[in-house]
Amino acid sequence: MKNLTEVHANLEQLKKTLRDYEYHYHVLDTPLVPDSTYDKLFDELIKIEKLHPELITTDSPTQRVGAKPLSSFSTITHELPMLSLEKASSEEEFSAFFQRTQERLATLGSTDTTFCCELKLDGLAVSLRYEQGILTQAATRGDGATGEDVTLNIRTIKSIPLKLSGDNYPEILEVRGEIYMTHAGFEALNIQLEKQTKKDQVAKLFANPRNAAAGSLRQLDPTITAKRPLTFCAYGIGVVSGDSLTNHPLEDTHYGRLQQLAKWGLPINKWVKQLNQCDAILAYFKEIESERHLLGFDIDGVVVKVNSIALQEELGFVSRAPRWAVAYKFAAQEVTTKLLDVEYQVGRTGVITPVARLEPVEVAGVIVSNATLHNQDELIRLDIHQGDTVTIRRAGDVIPKIVSVIPDNRLKDAKPIIFPKQCPVCGTDLVQSDTEVAIRCPAGSKCAAQIKEALKHFVSRKALDIDGFGDKLVEQLVDKQYIETPVDIFRLNRGILANLDRMGEKSANNILEAIEKSKTTTLPRLLYALGIKDVGESTALNLSNHYSTFDAIMQANEDSLKEVNDVGEVVAKNIVQFFANPENKQIVETLLSAEIGVTYTPIIQLAVSHIKENPFLGKTVVLTGSLSILTRDEAKIKLQNLGAKVSGSVSKKTDIVIAGEAAGSKLAKATELGIEVIDEQTFLNRVNDL
Repeated sequence: MKNLTEVHANLEQLKKTLRDYEYHYHVLDTPLVPDSTYDKLFDELIKIEKLHPELITTDSPTQRVGAKPLSSFSTITHELPMLSLEKASSEEEFSAFFQRTQERLATLGSTDTTFCCELKLDGLAVSLRYEQGILTQAATRGDGATGEDVTLNIRTIKSIPLKLSGDNYPEILEVRGEIYMTHAGFEALNIQLEKQTKKDQVAKLFANPRNAAAGSLRQLDPTITAKRPLTFCAYGIGVVSGDSLTNHPLEDTHYGRLQQLAKWGLPINKWVKQLNQCDAILAYFKEIESERHLLGFDIDGVVVKVNSIALQEELGFVSRAPRWAVAYKFAAQEVTTKLLDVEYQVGRTGVITPVARLEPVEVAGVIVSNATLHNQDELIRLDIHQGDTVTIRRAGDVIPKIVSVIPDNRLKDAKPIIFPKQCPVCGTDLVQSDTEVAIRCPAGSKCAAQIKEALKHFVSRKALDIDGFGDKLVEQLVDKQYIETPVDIFRLNRGILANLDRMGEKSANNILEAIEKSKTTTLPRLLYALGIKDVGESTALNLSNHYSTFDAIMQANEDSLKEVNDVGEVVAKNIVQFFANPENKQIVETLLSAEIGVTYTPIIQLAVSHIKENPFLGKTVVLTGSLSILTRDEAKIKLQNLGAKVSGSVSKKTDIVIAGEAAGSKLAKATELGIEVIDEQTFLNRVNDL
């Protein structure tokens, strides 16, 4: 009989063998043994660990799955932020990046212009933390500063080693990469989901591999993630530390570090190349673009990085993005399809929007069957007819758009699409003011469509934020005539909710709790929730800061309202007209009455006028690009509380532009006009100095 030392040695050898088999199968795609051989060894490992549970370690292949489902994901702060990349969407933009980088390198006295080029996978960025070679933590990118702890789910992905290979890795190693799903895996998953769907239900299928990967990684139950065909590709290194770096330092190039990651058992990009000429990189990009359909997974461009790590550090960062890298993205994809019909949607304020119903077609990795037509002017511009062959474009997550019509394919008797004269929902004659492109239904609360959209707005996240009160629930309650105004929402009871379609007693209780919770809110949220025309979040905050109470806002006249920052003649008139309507006034009074019990706290503008060096007081500021630390809303609130006016466009009246990642035309115009441009960190530094 073997002693414990021999058992332990046998166990370690068995785990090493299985890890090697997993690496060749899931990473290199070159299986060393048949599945039956792997399964036999895996069963042997389970048997030994059952007999000796004290020898089970977290890096054992048997420990990938087994944790209980989570109630929610916890938050992890990235020790080193996961930055976004500057983007280039044309040959001219990439060439400008290349030229700019060469000039900066020359300034640093360097003649090394080698770049590392790799595929830009269309998935989810994650960070993996290894301590002493063992996977200890994994997190999503999140907002770059913080992400979600997905360690239990990441452990189920077999292309990610639980223990690194070799022995020359740092004591602490953070690996960064992309979680994605192959086309084959995506199709197999949707087939499986369809088979699992009951006959009387509609299968909830994923729209594309990226959505499937995101949905699979964010499962609270790791056993579900384990069944999803997720894979991983490493693209870089984050935090790294340990004494071993003295004798076994990291490579001094990005390409070299990728090769190190591969030696440690991590999958890397097989199409990575080192190039040093702009023309060569452009040729590489075109080659990848032409062959992307053969890869078997989605990519949306090529990432180009200065290869030298030392030069990367010298070049540094701007607006929370590195100066030494760019994501050169593929152009928007265009395809042709057939127009089946045009339907007309009625918005919250009565605006009529034509929507094209299309013969389903795949574009940019997504099956598209609808596209916006914006307004009547767009219909006229396109000269669109029934049954036309149309060209549609979709870039990234942008709503598909019809860009042109192919008249040569038009049937001789095809009739032009004519904008309706009456509301498609309530039949009221439509109207158009002299100052607007939009055509509206003036029926307001007498139009069922506008009632639904107004209530959807009222319960939305930025308004009263009633959790679980989604669009389908609003539509069902309006159709059954249970609700018509915001007040009716607070009069709902368990009996009404529990008898709705797909709504049990537990769900009803959750909705009622969310409704009760929403009664405690802020003045800006409540004002925004009412859906007054042209009163968005920013204007609602300005009104709240200026008046402090709802009564004061309701009683204000146009002249008084125009004194509020960002409120002009049109907005002032809209506010006065809204509260002049007895129905609207009654709704607000009832919401705030003892019967309903909605309460609010005013958000008072900070008393900053006495601060001599406040650099934002009275200034017009424009936010552009993507921020990494703050959300756009948070930045707006900070600026408004400091007495600044936040504008959406750059003009000669603009004082400061805060530029985030991928700042485009607004940044260019600011530069042209000589307006001060600062990045997000500079903005925060100035705020902190007050």
